[in-house]
Amino acid sequence: MQDAALRLKNLAEQLMGAPLPVRIRAWDGSEAGPPGAPVLVVRNRRALRHLLWKPGELGLARAWVAGDLDVDGDLYTVLDRMAEFIWERGEGARNLRQSLRDPAVRSAVRSLFALSAPFLPPAPPPEEMRGHGRLHLHTKGSDRKAISHHYDVGNDFYELVLGPSMVYSCAYWESPRSTLEDAQRDKLELVCAKLGLKPGMRLLDVGCGWGSMAIHAAREHGVGVVGVTLSQEQAVYARKRIAEEGLMDRVEIRVQDYRDVRDGPYDAISSIGMAEHVGSARYLEYARNLHALLQPGGRLLNHQIARRPRADESAYSVDEFIDAYVFPGGELAPIGTTVGLLEDAGFEVRDVEAIREHYALTLRAWVGNLEARWAEGRRLTSPGRARVWRLYMAASALAFERNRIGVNQVLAVRTPPSGASGTPLRTRDWRA
Repeated sequence: MQDAALRLKNLAEQLMGAPLPVRIRAWDGSEAGPPGAPVLVVRNRRALRHLLWKPGELGLARAWVAGDLDVDGDLYTVLDRMAEFIWERGEGARNLRQSLRDPAVRSAVRSLFALSAPFLPPAPPPEEMRGHGRLHLHTKGSDRKAISHHYDVGNDFYELVLGPSMVYSCAYWESPRSTLEDAQRDKLELVCAKLGLKPGMRLLDVGCGWGSMAIHAAREHGVGVVGVTLSQEQAVYARKRIAEEGLMDRVEIRVQDYRDVRDGPYDAISSIGMAEHVGSARYLEYARNLHALLQPGGRLLNHQIARRPRADESAYSVDEFIDAYVFPGGELAPIGTTVGLLEDAGFEVRDVEAIREHYALTLRAWVGNLEARWAEGRRLTSPGRARVWRLYMAASALAFERNRIGVNQVLAVRTPPSGASGTPLRTRDWRA
């Protein structure tokens, strides 16, 4: 009888029609696969049951979050090799349906059923968002629920991952040797410069997080700021920071949906890492609301992750792991779609800066923070949640590096009828 690791390796290669790029170590201590390769650890038979009951990415995610799958070696290398093995082998690669037409593969699958016994469906890990697919309606209630799932997991945990800046968006790296704190400060300053902030202006910070942008803009540029978030924990934390900075007279933090802001006009609006939560069905509404909140000549800085466009856009589907465990209801759009919708809402788009490599550096820094204090991170949230964050941040870093996704800063203006945009003739001279 073959040992468990060899049986799993052979089945994977039969299903995918390609050599397995990593080693497998099974629960019985056996190993199989390329010598010297990083190791995918199958800790118990329950990992197989996760995959059999939910084939594909969600089954793999459940096994990982539950601790039934693990990695011995460099996580980035394993993720990169497995992504190529499963998802990126080109149009000629055999898919699962084609594989199952092969009698030998069907026989191997039957043996996998036997290997995974007892064949009972394992419960999803408690970190999985129940009913996550229904959140794509993007009602105010569903958005509030989704934001709470992602952000209300403990401010102490986010402090550990993000560092003292408490900025949960792509930093701006003058050099790969910069510190994370310097890169986040430089990003906030770049946003302020693009918005042309001056003392006495009013800034609306949509999706204000833990208050970092609001504090920086008020302290360094003398503006009055209203920050809105749907997270109670973020709001409490941000207000405490603002009080400690002595900025209570300049900064107000509200637990409020952006659709309920009614006290415009504002001179400028920053939306940093928030628009990914809006959803395609609501994006034009989002853009029109922000346009209406700006005074003529006011600027919007929209900092947003983008995906690559598809030949058939109707075939786009949300990543199952991200939707169930990370950003329920989140959706990505190509940058061209975003720019078009901002223009449809009445904005004049003045500048687009692509900074995807910066997000890869940022994510690797966050992963490094979490791994350096792994035991503490598990204690501050839950073992499963810590595993979610480590996996999604590492996988996202690779996705940015490989140009599978990107991130862009779009500067748009509510240009008045006179046509005077008020922006510099050369838009790359923001910080000259």
